[in-house]
Amino acid sequence: MQQANSLDVIIGLGGSGLSAVNFLCAEGRCVAVTDEQPAPSLAPKLPEDVQTAFGGIDEALLLSANRIIISPGVDPRHPAIQSAKSADIPVLSDIQLFCDALHARDERTGKHTPIVAITGSNAKSTVTTLVGEMAKQAGKVVGVGGNIGTPALDLLAIDGMDLAVLELSSFQLEHVSHLGASVATILNISPDHLDRHGDMTGYLAQKLRIFDDARAAVICLDDTELQASCQQVLSDHGVSEAAVITTSGVIDCDCHADFCLVKSEGRIYLCCRGEHLLSADELFIKGKHNLLNALSALALGQAVGLDMPSMIAALKAFKGLPHRCEYVDEVAGRAYFNDSKGTNIGSTLAAIDGLGAVYGERSLAIILGGLGKGQDFSELGADIDKYAHSVYLIGADAGVIEKDLSATSGLSKRIQQLGTLQAAVDLASQSSAKAVLLSPACASFDQFKSYGDRGDKFVSMVKALA
Repeated sequence: MQQANSLDVIIGLGGSGLSAVNFLCAEGRCVAVTDEQPAPSLAPKLPEDVQTAFGGIDEALLLSANRIIISPGVDPRHPAIQSAKSADIPVLSDIQLFCDALHARDERTGKHTPIVAITGSNAKSTVTTLVGEMAKQAGKVVGVGGNIGTPALDLLAIDGMDLAVLELSSFQLEHVSHLGASVATILNISPDHLDRHGDMTGYLAQKLRIFDDARAAVICLDDTELQASCQQVLSDHGVSEAAVITTSGVIDCDCHADFCLVKSEGRIYLCCRGEHLLSADELFIKGKHNLLNALSALALGQAVGLDMPSMIAALKAFKGLPHRCEYVDEVAGRAYFNDSKGTNIGSTLAAIDGLGAVYGERSLAIILGGLGKGQDFSELGADIDKYAHSVYLIGADAGVIEKDLSATSGLSKRIQQLGTLQAAVDLASQSSAKAVLLSPACASFDQFKSYGDRGDKFVSMVKALA
């Protein structure tokens, strides 16, 4: 048991760092904060008694700590942090603090507050938000946060919280030791943050921490390697097969997943163990990948006891999140989709494959480009060749992308470098494509303030066409 006067040191004064400070101060702890920045923007919001060491991570301060709470944006390979770990000083995340506090509160009150834990390379925010909306529709008091919106520790202030739904990044999971979720899932995995985790093995290892002490899990059967990794970890943690709910986004009448897609009489249905729940036509969100997101949310909700009619009602009302394969408008017979959040190859593949399944082969005008982050864009070649009517390249690494994509035979004739987003939208609007998709597979900072700025400008350009 920690003593009230023991020193807790928070590294990194971002949103989660400040929430950790406020939580620990309210618990009567002695708290200090250190940050690389000389004047963090949130410093004026610190309580008066908090010790600070800014302008670099203070190794001496860390070595005097009883425990260290590390913010997700801080690289744990920093020499000062490594020194603290070598001195056997515990390093944990705000997520672990949240889970410990929630479990302790439940023990005191005799209440069980389920935690739904969601991670993956892509679609985390969509599924997290959707589960939250389903819980609200079911009449639950729900806290939604973590890597999305509200820091996890701030959810503890929600009066009468019945359910916590957490989006978790690999950075947050890196310093979690016993999450204890009621149900957990890894939605998908594709290369990301390899500069931090070293390689895919290291990246996946952090994602798999989400199953630590989990009571149940949702596993997608479409990625056999990820499925095997998840099942092995769950077996190691003693989670029975009966506590595993499976999903599949493959449209197949013979699918053995608990939640799957079935095509019948020309329509695609979302199904649960053979029962047709609703048709894809009844949803605002489009694309096969979004149908899989919907199935994942249904499975997670069912695992924590949400009733199916409420979940279906929430699903029918859900219009998706901004910049995540967001339907913008239909102009002159063409549908426009804003997937500016698609900043890596895996996300863009999901968008292309998902919308391609709806609109058909060679139906999409696809806008790619920005800062490529050293990715191999040839991985997009097969799907683009199948579903692209035309490809418009923008941004700093347009030449790199064209070179990589041209390795796919016959694709180069459909590729044009245009430089700017406006030029791409103008040309796409004159094409015979059925749908126009902005899914850059790149960071935005060469031409825009953020992926949100890029997406907002795209939406404005589309609205100007109407």
